[in-house]
Amino acid sequence: MADLGLSLGIVGAYLVLALGIGLLAYRLTSNEAEDYYLASRSMGTVVLLFTTFATLLSAFTFFGGPNLAYGAGPEWILVMGLMDGILFAILWYVVGYKQWLVGRTFGYVTLGEMLGDRFGSTTLRALVAGVSLFWLFPYVMLQQVGGGQALVGLTDGAVPYWAGAALITVFMILYVVVAGLRGVAWTDTLQGVFMLGVVWVAAAWVVTGAGGLSAVGAQLATEKPDFVALGGGLYSVQWMIASAVTIAFGVTMFPQINQRFFVARDDRVLKRSFALWPVLVLLLFVPAFLLGSWAAGLGVAVPEGGNVIPALLNEYTPAWFAALVIAGAMAAMMSSSDSMLLSGSSYLTRDLYRPLLNPDASETKEGWVARLGVVAFAVLSFVASLFVAGGAGGGGFDLLVSIGDTAFGGYAQLALPVMVALYWARTTRLGMIAGILGSQAFYLAHVFGSLPATYLGWDYALYGMALSLVLTVGVSLVTTAAPEEKAARFTDSDALQAD
Repeated sequence: MADLGLSLGIVGAYLVLALGIGLLAYRLTSNEAEDYYLASRSMGTVVLLFTTFATLLSAFTFFGGPNLAYGAGPEWILVMGLMDGILFAILWYVVGYKQWLVGRTFGYVTLGEMLGDRFGSTTLRALVAGVSLFWLFPYVMLQQVGGGQALVGLTDGAVPYWAGAALITVFMILYVVVAGLRGVAWTDTLQGVFMLGVVWVAAAWVVTGAGGLSAVGAQLATEKPDFVALGGGLYSVQWMIASAVTIAFGVTMFPQINQRFFVARDDRVLKRSFALWPVLVLLLFVPAFLLGSWAAGLGVAVPEGGNVIPALLNEYTPAWFAALVIAGAMAAMMSSSDSMLLSGSSYLTRDLYRPLLNPDASETKEGWVARLGVVAFAVLSFVASLFVAGGAGGGGFDLLVSIGDTAFGGYAQLALPVMVALYWARTTRLGMIAGILGSQAFYLAHVFGSLPATYLGWDYALYGMALSLVLTVGVSLVTTAAPEEKAARFTDSDALQAD
């Protein structure tokens, strides 16, 4: 009982601290939509880097990734820690820097708004928002599932799943509604620093308790010799390349990440951020995935459906530290979910409500509609999470889980058409619509149909991306281009830099 009280006290203290930061940010946040969504494009390097870091590297860092390393070895570090870290940093420059220039010049808040204005198309704007929300909703729901299950595991069931998920949801709604992106970014910075610190302390504690690094490595080589050999099994070269590409390109189109391309104070902030990104990713993923691999070598038993990190820490660290790590895991989940709620709300209000229902809405009214959107999005995803976690609802909720699990590939289908639009003035509205619809249809047919998972050994998501490029360019070549003045100004980096 004492351990339970301590564990809940640690988690509760963190939640209260996060809410306090949100209330502080509220005092600096206006009712205008741009300030609520983008913090008036005023972020510096540290906050931008850590809010992107914490938003992106969610529960996967503490649960999904280490579990994968526990079952198949640590080489996922090559995908997420090295290949993907470098590839996303490059895309942050290629896509993010250009988006920042365009957003600063024209005042865009969302990707759909940017593309809709570029091609003078409300249809394209709504299409981008619809596709983005389709993949976003179940991903928010899965974060709530993870948070609720983490509290169940921490308290040995004393806190039921529904109560844990509800607690997280209520706290997220409170500080997202009152504080907007400024509060989210500040709490993300806290969460990012916390994640880094706790995972390194956990790695050091386990190594010390297990007899030192050489002893842990020797036991891993004895018990799991395939874990210390590069390649083979799940980690084929084609699988690693396909995973790195789809994750990096998908992340670039995730609403909560893509919107951060608009928020830097100046170009120096952007350049420092994407230069430091691979270093930060390695600092987090190396210890996290090593913990999962070490647990396999040390013979740590993980309950069916359970997570390796809590099981490992329960054996090698005191209860209070295990609770602290669970608080870190919840921080990771919340730092993803809060940003997803805010971005999802911006897509609902900016790309659907404003152009389709109330084009003359004031900035203040839109800001309040956005807050209502956060509440609605959070409550709906919470209700869905109850059915998913409880096994109810049949195939409909299994469908939500499938969508969440394949969201990276779904977002990756948007990336190449967006890149073409940013750099090629000849791109047309019909070319963009064809590229987006065609690749999404191809990808969904593979996700939910009985089509092959690979062609010539390569994941179908890569073929969908290639299809999006062919359709966007091909249809653009045979259709009428956007107005020359808008297209030329939009794609001319020198002119944008001069503005």
